[in-house]
Amino acid sequence: MLKALIVDDEELARRGLEIRLEKYADIEVCGQSANGREALLAVREQSPDLMFLDIQMPGMDGFDVLRRLSGSEMPAIIFVTAYDEFALRAFDANALDYLLKPINDDRLMEAIERARKISDEKLANEHRGKLLKLVCELTGRELTLEAALAEATEDGQSFPERIAIRDGAETACVEVTAIDWVDAAGDYMCVHANGDTYVLRGTMKHLEELLNPEIFVRVHRSAIVNRNRVTSMRAHRNGEYFLTLGSDTELKLSRKYKGNLERLADRI
Repeated sequence: MLKALIVDDEELARRGLEIRLEKYADIEVCGQSANGREALLAVREQSPDLMFLDIQMPGMDGFDVLRRLSGSEMPAIIFVTAYDEFALRAFDANALDYLLKPINDDRLMEAIERARKISDEKLANEHRGKLLKLVCELTGRELTLEAALAEATEDGQSFPERIAIRDGAETACVEVTAIDWVDAAGDYMCVHANGDTYVLRGTMKHLEELLNPEIFVRVHRSAIVNRNRVTSMRAHRNGEYFLTLGSDTELKLSRKYKGNLERLADRI
C-alpha cells in the first residue's frame, strides 16, 4: 500500500482527487492539507509515501514545503498545478511528474505508476535532488556553496562564520552557528536555520570540510547536524540511531557514522 497525502488550498480539488484515487487498490489517502504548514505537520505525523502537491497556495507555497522537508521525510511528489508553460517545461526537463487541472485520468495513472517505483533509497535520493534543482530553477534562488561562503567568510578565519544567501536583489547573512542541520540530495543541499530553509548547490563532502567539526557532525551520507541542537537520541534495533532536534525534527544517524555518537552524546 502507498499512503498518499493531498495538499491543495481548494477543498473541491482535494475531494475530486480523492475520488479519482479510490479506484487504485494500492493507494490509501492518509490525509488532506489545505496549506503548506498543515502539509509539513501531516508529513511528520503520517509519513506518506506519496504527496500530491499544489504549488500555488497562499502563504507557504509548494516550493516552501519542499525546502522544509528533510531527506528522510521526503515522499514521492506529484505536482498538481495550473502553472504556466515555463514551469511545465521545467517539470519535463527534470523528469518530474505533474498533473494539470482539471486532472486527466490517463495522466494520473502514468504518474502513479512512476511513483510506485520510487521506493529504494537511491531512487528516492535522485528524486529529491531533482526536486531541489526544480525549486532553484523556478524561484531564481540558486546559489553555489562556494559563492555563498566566499561572500561571507572573514579574512583570517579558519572556518566561515556566515553564509550569504541571495534572494532576488537582497542578500541575507546567516550565522553558521544558527544552522540546525543540513541535508543533501544529488548536487543540492538544504540548509535549515532560524526557522527557514535555504537551497544551495554543492556537495556534502565539500561542506563538511568547510564547517567547524567542533560544532557540526556528519550523521548520515546526506546529513550534517549542529551538535548543540540535539536534545535526545534513541537506538534502533538495526544499529542506527534517531536524533531529535528541538520538538519536531528527527534525523537518522546511520551505522556508517556510529563512531560520531560520542561527539553527540556529551551535549545531551
